[in-house]
Amino acid sequence: MVDTLAAQTADEAVDALVQLYPLALDQPVYDNPNTPTVEAIQWINPPGQTAPDLDFNLQRRIIGWWLNEALRDPGVGHKMVFFWHQYLAVTANAFNNFAFFDYLSLLRWGALGNFKKLATKIVPDNAMLRYLNNHENSEQNPNENFAREFLELFTIGKGPQIGPGDYTFYTEDDIVQAARVFTGFRTRILRDQTDPETGIPRGQAVFNRHDKGTKTFSDKFQNKTIAGATNAAGMWAEVDALVNMVFGQPEVAKNICRRLYRFFVHPTITPEAETDIILPLADIFRNNNYEVAPVLKKLLKSEHFYDADDNDNKDNFVGGIIKSPLELTLQSLSFFDVKTPDPFAQNFDHYIRFFNQGVIERMLGYANMPLFYPDDVAGYPAYHQKPEYNRNWFNSTSIIARYKLAQMLLTGRRVLGNGPNQTIAVKLDIAPWVRDSGICAEPSDPYLLVQDLLAYMLPDEISTDRFHYFYIQIFLDNLPPADWTYEWQAYLDTGKDEEVKIALERLITYIMFSPEYQTF
Repeated sequence: MVDTLAAQTADEAVDALVQLYPLALDQPVYDNPNTPTVEAIQWINPPGQTAPDLDFNLQRRIIGWWLNEALRDPGVGHKMVFFWHQYLAVTANAFNNFAFFDYLSLLRWGALGNFKKLATKIVPDNAMLRYLNNHENSEQNPNENFAREFLELFTIGKGPQIGPGDYTFYTEDDIVQAARVFTGFRTRILRDQTDPETGIPRGQAVFNRHDKGTKTFSDKFQNKTIAGATNAAGMWAEVDALVNMVFGQPEVAKNICRRLYRFFVHPTITPEAETDIILPLADIFRNNNYEVAPVLKKLLKSEHFYDADDNDNKDNFVGGIIKSPLELTLQSLSFFDVKTPDPFAQNFDHYIRFFNQGVIERMLGYANMPLFYPDDVAGYPAYHQKPEYNRNWFNSTSIIARYKLAQMLLTGRRVLGNGPNQTIAVKLDIAPWVRDSGICAEPSDPYLLVQDLLAYMLPDEISTDRFHYFYIQIFLDNLPPADWTYEWQAYLDTGKDEEVKIALERLITYIMFSPEYQTF
């Protein structure tokens, strides 16, 4: 894929990436351990049926399903689903398994679509209703939690406090008025009420719990009023009116564009980047009625994204962001084409041994990334907590898991936590991979082999001294190059990989340990 994209223009490559590709499986596969003779099935109930109580085993299957689809996604769709998840955060256990699945489906629907619509449809999302307590918000018992985050995190963003209850772009009273708009929406355990545009189950509007009075906002919103609903249909109209009012503020587009910039380019937004990149992108966003794809394409095609708009080597973007554990894991699995167990024929190995016990627990959890369990409503600290931002991924508690990734793949064992010698149901056999992958044009030539691997595995070119470190000290172990050529030929002749595996595993491990591999 890298070779294909590298041969294209920026327009061609970005157009190929910025689209939603079909899913391999549209939902997880469930093999009931209590009835092992029953064939594995896809188990998400259709609308109209009752969702059972939360089951942790089923929940992990949803996450495993999502990871497997993300691993195989040839575009940016799943990356954007995760972007919206850490922006419109809920936890996987906010309500029940089906609400979590519907939440992911909604984020996929809006991943490259219209953010204004997504922000509207997240309001009655069952998982969001429960996560931010809006299912408790009523005229008789108002709850401002969701309304506060809707303004502070999801849309406008909290500006400097310039007076009592005044956050530059909105006020405390605006939060109160927005909460009144959001009264009366309730979770629906029966998945029989769906959004007419997405077809995804959602919560319900309960009119007798709704505040029916007129809502009047501050001068931040030109003192706009929203008339109270007279029936349940009117509650949806109130939400639309509120969203239109909020999205009329220029700060919404700027806030989203800054988050996109930190996600794709660099955590530091200089004054020049704010003026030359963020503000023009925000104009594109607003002029396209908050369609995401035009903004993303403009950013990813820009000279700025490729760090080609200046000659300052002190602000390099390439290799400028520390990979999240999710990116580090999926990119490693993808590059080495690690074959995962079949979800139907090897259901337990696929979902439990590999994705649950291997990826979710060891590769992500031990690296301080509990996937779909962000620390709080603000999301994962690496994406919003200044000044550290992405440096939050790399600390004394997460470094061990990051550096154990190579060992886990090469041994096929858990390595970390309970049962460290138990299988994760996959294993990277490095010698056959080097022989067959096509990555290394001439594996018998140690210089070319190391050169090819570094070219693909590291984000940018390295110095001659750095190359010699990997080539001479690590791979050859200071032995003559001819020794490797002899051992490689012996492997090809006999099929016995014991000798070549030592050098290859050492090289792969040290490349994956390197600061360069840990960044993108």
